[in-house]
Amino acid sequence: MLFPDLDEDSLFLSRSDQDEVLGTHSMFSFELDDLTWPSVEHYYQAMKFQGTDPAHFEKIRSAQTSKQARRLGRSRFHKLRKDWGQVKRVIMTRAVYTCCRTHSHIAKHLLDTGNRKILENSQYDYYWGCGRDRRAENVYGKVLMDVRAKLLQEQGE
Repeated sequence: MLFPDLDEDSLFLSRSDQDEVLGTHSMFSFELDDLTWPSVEHYYQAMKFQGTDPAHFEKIRSAQTSKQARRLGRSRFHKLRKDWGQVKRVIMTRAVYTCCRTHSHIAKHLLDTGNRKILENSQYDYYWGCGRDRRAENVYGKVLMDVRAKLLQEQGE
């Protein structure tokens, strides 16, 4: 087997696919930090500029599409918050969890994955995705599995 650490039951998804319910680009709005966010991607990209560029932060939050929010958030003409490298996974986790708690069908979809390993199927993203060789960090898959574990824990309480 080419990738022995992956069993046949792994779930591969694309976080940038707007039709993927568990993706960051799917347009399911939620409230977080006293603001309404059109998608997880909007929240994630805007938070890069929290406290450093209020106008750009708001421009991202009010972007018409998640693709546009992503493009604005990747602009290097605006100053990122200094702690971004340390907080980005927490920011993503908060957004995914809040979206699941806001939309029960998304939480159900995530819970219905059972104990399957979830991989963000990006050949080029070696942080959020699993990378071309499937040995990258897969942080987005881990975020989803962490949120799934939290939702399961809450069900048992």
